[in-house]
This record gives sequence, structure tokens and C-alpha cells, in this order.
Amino acid sequence: MTSIHVQDLTKDYGARRAVDGLTFTVRPGQVTGFLGPNGAGKSTTMRMVLGTDTPTSGTATVGDLDYRSIPEPLRVVGALLDAGAAHGSRTARNHLLALATANRIPAARVDEVLEEAGLAEVARHRVRTYSLGMRQRLGIAAALLGDPQVVMLDEPSNGLDPEGIIWIRELLRRLAAEGRTVLVSSHLMNETATFADQLVVLGRGRLLADTPMRDFIDAHSNPRVRVRALESSRLEAALTRAGHPTERADDGRLLVEGVRAEQVGAIAAREGVPVLELADQEGSLEKAYCALTADDAEFAARPATAGRREART
Repeated sequence: MTSIHVQDLTKDYGARRAVDGLTFTVRPGQVTGFLGPNGAGKSTTMRMVLGTDTPTSGTATVGDLDYRSIPEPLRVVGALLDAGAAHGSRTARNHLLALATANRIPAARVDEVLEEAGLAEVARHRVRTYSLGMRQRLGIAAALLGDPQVVMLDEPSNGLDPEGIIWIRELLRRLAAEGRTVLVSSHLMNETATFADQLVVLGRGRLLADTPMRDFIDAHSNPRVRVRALESSRLEAALTRAGHPTERADDGRLLVEGVRAEQVGAIAAREGVPVLELADQEGSLEKAYCALTADDAEFAARPATAGRREART
């Protein structure tokens, strides 16, 4: 199997430790979301996997090999770390042709990935004329060029329009379904929730979580139930007596914290209150992520004080 193995990985830049003893494995057949606040060490870790940065200690390997020892590496690992890597004076097609030639990839493959990335019609335009979203598509095309078993993408949705975001989402799911190893770094929690199976979460260079996404959400968010009943006041009183705090929404529904739908249904049945709607409200990846990383954000906005707001008015 072609997995990514990170073992006791540490990276220091002078007195600053960017990555601190990381150990995790990215396995084939699933999309692994690589999450963490700005400065958490995600990009540094990906660079060490790709051999463009050298660890202070520990190892980062692909299929038990150091990336720099892999012959024709684009056939094994495809990566997008910087959408601005292509030279602006080259056409998209010539940029990919140069990569293909260096890795003994047939020229026909260049046209295939340009078509897949939606760039066939502008393949002979110079890269400097491309928008950010088009550069992202070109970077993803380059990552796919060698038909690799391992794909690593850093913020692939950056600059993409809605159609492009749907495309990258479907692409990631397809790559995983084909048995490839897929690692995707992203700050877009709601988008990550649509494609990730596994999550690796960093904070200040340390591993905070390595777990299936559903388990992560359940572990870092409270259960909540939405219920609508004919006699909502009587149900609300019964829930309060049972120790379940409730909140009344604007539409009259009751929101019950820390409980599951079957528990609310049992209380309603015992009280003889007819229930019109009863559903668990699943926690979101965004809320679970924020709950876990609140103390590990290196750069965080602080709310303005009342005095400062008054001074500006």
C-alpha cells in the first residue's frame, strides 16, 4: 500500500518550533482532511513529506520511501502546494509538457488532465493571463499528471467558483474510491465536511486529533434535538423537570440540548403530548473544530472593547 507515514516529525526554525513530534498515517481509499489554524504546521508538514523542507528530527515518507529517493516522483505522488508555481510566461500546456518530459509521462496525458481540469480551451494561453481559480485548476492538473497513487492538495478550493468547488469535491471522492491516498489541507470546514472520511487536526505544531470525521464531530459537539408538539408548553415543562434545558425557537419549535430524539420522544409519550416533528440536530464540523482548536490558534481576532467602539463613534 502507498500510505503517507509521519513519525515523530519535528521542525524547528531557529527558536520557533513549527512542527512538534507529529505521528500519523494517511491511508489509501479515503480522503483525509488536514486541518488546523493558521500557523499550526500543516504546510510545513506537507513540504517535509514532499522533501522540499528537511525535518529537524523524525521522518515523513511515502510508501516507506523518502520522497527524494523516488524515481520519477510524479508517477507516485501528485501535489499542489502553491498555485503560483507555474511560470507566467509559459502556456499551461507547455508547463505540463515540461513536467511530463522530466518524468517520462506521455504527452497525450497532458491533454487528458487539461480536459479534466476544464482548461482545454485555454491550454495555449500564458499562465500570467489566468485568474486565481484557473491557476488552481492548472496546479491540480499538474498533480494528476502522473496518474499518481498519492495526491496531496493544499487549499485546493482557493479561488474556485461554485462549479469548481463541486468539481474538486467530486474529484477527491473519485480518487479515494479508486483506492488512492488523498490528503487535503483546508480552512473551509463546511466544504471539508462534504468530502473527508478521516481528519488529522493540528494545533501549534502538535497533533490534536486523528480520527474518523463522524467520530470527531460527535466527540466535540453536544447532541441537540428539534421538536414541535401540539402542547409545547406542557412538553417544555416535562423536559425541564427531567433535567433537559430547552430553548424556544422563533418558529415555536423547542430546541433541547444534551439529549437524543428517542429520549424526548419517550418523555412526550409519557406525558401524552402529540409530537408533530422530532429530529436530532447533528453537530457541524465547523463547531467541533472551533471547540477543539480554540486555545491553539496562533493568530486570532479579539473583539473590540466597548470603549474602543465608543471612541470611533
